Amino acid sequence: MQLILYYAPNACSLVPYVTLTEVGASFEVRPLNFRKSQHITPEYLHLNPKHKVPVLVIDGTPLTENVAIQIWIARNFPAAKLLPTDPMQELQAISLLAWCASGIHPFLSRINSPVRVCDLSGAEESVRRLAVQQLFENYKIADDMLANREWFFEHFAAIDAHFFWCFRRGTQFNLDLSQFKNCLGHFERMTRRPSVQKLLAYEEEVQTAFARAA
Repeated sequence: MQLILYYAPNACSLVPYVTLTEVGASFEVRPLNFRKSQHITPEYLHLNPKHKVPVLVIDGTPLTENVAIQIWIARNFPAAKLLPTDPMQELQAISLLAWCASGIHPFLSRINSPVRVCDLSGAEESVRRLAVQQLFENYKIADDMLANREWFFEHFAAIDAHFFWCFRRGTQFNLDLSQFKNCLGHFERMTRRPSVQKLLAYEEEVQTAFARAA
């Protein structure tokens, strides 16, 4: 099986990088430099017309969207238990993956690039302020879920990788996250995992290469 992961630093393509590493999969990574518009080249748009990452190419067939990619990884590497085996818990885990993708990620995007949401002059701060408020509402939900727990389920699962990205992205916006102590604990546990340490080292390597090529 040939696996190719299209990845960009800081983006949510972090999630499949971590889970593919967790399951011990052999995969090639192809980093994209968004600042050089490599995500909108004809070649990449052929793979993903949505011009986003991640894309996981499986024996020549591209699969997009983190929820679908995580389900594929879990199904093809069942020994890693990235999804619970109980049917109802599996659905709950997929629900949480969808929440990260559609319930948390959009607010991070608005904080990062408010002009893509509203192009009215002077609206940037208002867009950011409202996005932070809604982001914090979601972080509070996660913080309550993680009370007295190491992981969202009984052991590390795909949702832990996805939420790690959602929370890590928040740390990159100079926000005061001290109120979310359970999320911070989860974040620290994730950063100690070998898969995440490998990802962070690779991310630094890619960013260095991009800076040299600028």
